[in-house]
Amino acid sequence: MELLTIGAFARESGLSAKALRLYDDLGLLRPAAVDAASGYRYYAPEQLDRARLIARLRRLDMPLARIHEVCDLPPAAAAEAVAEFRAGLQADAASRAREADLLVEMLTGRSTTMTTLIFRSAARSEIGLVRETNEDVAYADDRLLAVADGMGGLPRGHEASEAAVAALKQAALKEGGLNEAGSLTERMAEAHRAVEALADVDGRPCTTLTALVRTDDRIGLAHIGDTRAYLLRNGDLFRLTQDHSYVQMLVDAGKIGAGEAADHPKRPVLMKALGAGGGEADISLRAMLAGDRYLICSDGLWDAVPAAEVAEGLPGGDPAEAVDRLIALAYEHGAPDNVAVVVADVVPGS
Repeated sequence: MELLTIGAFARESGLSAKALRLYDDLGLLRPAAVDAASGYRYYAPEQLDRARLIARLRRLDMPLARIHEVCDLPPAAAAEAVAEFRAGLQADAASRAREADLLVEMLTGRSTTMTTLIFRSAARSEIGLVRETNEDVAYADDRLLAVADGMGGLPRGHEASEAAVAALKQAALKEGGLNEAGSLTERMAEAHRAVEALADVDGRPCTTLTALVRTDDRIGLAHIGDTRAYLLRNGDLFRLTQDHSYVQMLVDAGKIGAGEAADHPKRPVLMKALGAGGGEADISLRAMLAGDRYLICSDGLWDAVPAAEVAEGLPGGDPAEAVDRLIALAYEHGAPDNVAVVVADVVPGS
């Protein structure tokens, strides 16, 4: 078999030699051979299909960790993953367009009648079938949605999750109290301090926290840990958060594939959590769009129930019915952990 030099392979694949060296380091595209003396890389012609797929996915601005997952999937599953990513691109584009429209109206002083949008929501937390205590907290009203998954054993874990959600509830009650990303960052820092204050000689409890806060015409998303937020828009479901876990770090670094993460012995280990010291929460702002449905849940749902079943169980009915369906799915799959679920629709306010 005649191998291609890295330069020839770069020309054929549409990837630069610099990119090929990076993908080798990440385990995304290993060369077929490496010269022991010079370290020069050589590639097999049959590697061109994978390389060209990587190049096309990069043109979509797909993150390298996601590309690694897609390239390791069979064609049908890879197509579904790309379609899901496309849905996310479309949703983000619509959100940015809405934000741009609002900014144009503000800068031009155009007088418009804006419909106030609110959350119509439901929340529920259950102990599951295996655990003896419940450390999850789910909270929802027309302004704030939150799920926290405490750690440290009752009452410590539950106290931690309650303290974190309470800190955001106090802020959300103040009109304009969470209007900007900076303010939401400060409130998450307050939640962190509230959980830290629970530390004593018996230990240091901590908690994850994922929250959506309604602020006029926008939604603030705050996230730390491995609780998750999803958006259902026009029938397409995609994830808004990235887990702050040890195995996700390995996936992002290209050291393991996404399929290996579920069974990894260190899957429960978190890299960031409130009360655990170090690491800021992820904060972002999104435009509110009527008709959107949001889901926030603990790993008692997303780790127990296949993603396809979550996607089937979320649409339809009001938020309370969706919450009941999703928790029922967790129980059908053995409910090995506490499960907390919040579902909210964005609807016109009265």
